[in-house]
Amino acid sequence: MARKTRTYRKNKITRGEPPKHLGQHLMHNKKLLFEIVDEAKIGPNDLVLELGAGKGALTEILSQRVKKVIAVEYDFKFIKILEKKMPNRKNTIIINQDILKITLPREPFVVVSNIPYAITTPIMKKLLNHPFNHFQKGVIVMEKGAAKRFTSSYVKDSYVIAWRMWFDICYVKGISRKNFSPPPRVDSALVKISRKPNPIVPYSHYKIFWGLVDYMFKNPQLSVDYALKGIFTAPQIKRLKRSLRINNGLPIAALTEQQWGIIYETMVKYVPKFRWPRIREGKLNHY
Repeated sequence: MARKTRTYRKNKITRGEPPKHLGQHLMHNKKLLFEIVDEAKIGPNDLVLELGAGKGALTEILSQRVKKVIAVEYDFKFIKILEKKMPNRKNTIIINQDILKITLPREPFVVVSNIPYAITTPIMKKLLNHPFNHFQKGVIVMEKGAAKRFTSSYVKDSYVIAWRMWFDICYVKGISRKNFSPPPRVDSALVKISRKPNPIVPYSHYKIFWGLVDYMFKNPQLSVDYALKGIFTAPQIKRLKRSLRINNGLPIAALTEQQWGIIYETMVKYVPKFRWPRIREGKLNHY
């Protein structure tokens, strides 16, 4: 008997219009698909969330290796293909819903996905903004430019710095646009994400760090001296710069994750709480 597909009408767009991010590029290179799954290092006890399942090329491989697959797809014509391709896979749940509106699993899970380019950053924020969720690791195919931005040593976005306090984000390899149908205008890349065994900032202090990085990152070109003003006193900034081993004029975009950890620890230890910058919950949820 064919499985039922879970369709979430409450949170879906219901006026007939598709999400603006539809327009998925489906991977057709079988060797590459297996390589992606191998890179994830998943096993028979894992729960895998696939975001943007398409016609099920990855879904089919994943279902053979793990305990459970949750395949999310909005496009109804792909849903029909998925249902026909995997009618007897009891370990695979197909969810017909907008990726950005799903509720993440409430148990440890892995993400293995070829995600839509148009919502790469929102998907990453959904997975990484709140370190208390149950996301453990991921192997994600994304637009190459975004992959380089998330893994660059010169960081232009405050949320990337925040992610790196709790997660390691690694650029694995580039992927040619020729491996997709229809081929996109730009190349892709494979990115691997894993939780740090020892987070730089405790999970319980994630809002404190978000406040710090949001305050300092008004402009990635700002010098560390200028960005620290308003939190630290002039003598504290002088001592902090010695601890960071930096020269005058270094932009905050060039700070390493370890240096950000030193700034956070110094603030918590030596700066009165009333001077700690804070981030609004609403801003963090929509960051």
